[in-house]
Amino acid sequence: MMIRENMSRRAMMFSGLAAASACSSVQQEEILGVVLGQTGGRSATGLTQADAAAGLRAALNNGIGSAIAKVGRRGGFLNDSVIRIPLPDFLQKTQASFSRFGLSGALDNLEVQLNRGAEAAAPVARSVFLDAVSSLTIRDSLEIVRGPSNAATQYLKRTTTPQLTTLFRPIMVTALNQAGAIRTYDQLVSSLSNIPLAPQFGTDAKDQLIDHSVGKGLDGVFYYIGKEEAAIRSNPAKRTSEILRRVFG
Repeated sequence: MMIRENMSRRAMMFSGLAAASACSSVQQEEILGVVLGQTGGRSATGLTQADAAAGLRAALNNGIGSAIAKVGRRGGFLNDSVIRIPLPDFLQKTQASFSRFGLSGALDNLEVQLNRGAEAAAPVARSVFLDAVSSLTIRDSLEIVRGPSNAATQYLKRTTTPQLTTLFRPIMVTALNQAGAIRTYDQLVSSLSNIPLAPQFGTDAKDQLIDHSVGKGLDGVFYYIGKEEAAIRSNPAKRTSEILRRVFG
């Protein structure tokens, strides 16, 4: 009886694969999904969708811990040439112009404070990132496991950025206030308003400054989550749990 059932499953699998080969890519995905379901959801290596999804969540959780530890310390953004947060474009032009005359001190200070704010905000936002991972329904998890070195990170970024932006923004605003960036910006705008021909910024410029900091702050965290994911995929010593060893071993 068991032999007959196994033969029947194999027959369904091969017939499904044969049908898939003659279909479009979208149809192929649908047929293969059915085939995987009929064979217990296992890949050719015996890895199930559930295994793959659990492994991806574990890898992302590890990546978040590593990323937050990396960026959420003094100099984590400011001293890192890859993720350092520059001023937004509308302020960079003024910064470049003023620096030629040695007058960019306030803007240079503002740039430092933006990075200090991101360094302070990242650890506070740790739970926000972890909650996003725990609520993920990782579709096509087997394909993500077999994908590029940062495939899971890119999936997380693609599917959670709007939610993370909403939750991270008030954390960043608090951190920017504590770092003095908001006060420095207000003083800068006030000073420039008294200088003939100096650039003038619109009423929404402060929101643009905050949104810029939020976006760059998230980018920095995602960058190092991706680095950790790549390390887990390539370095057995980084696979610190059974599920990580099973999925990426």
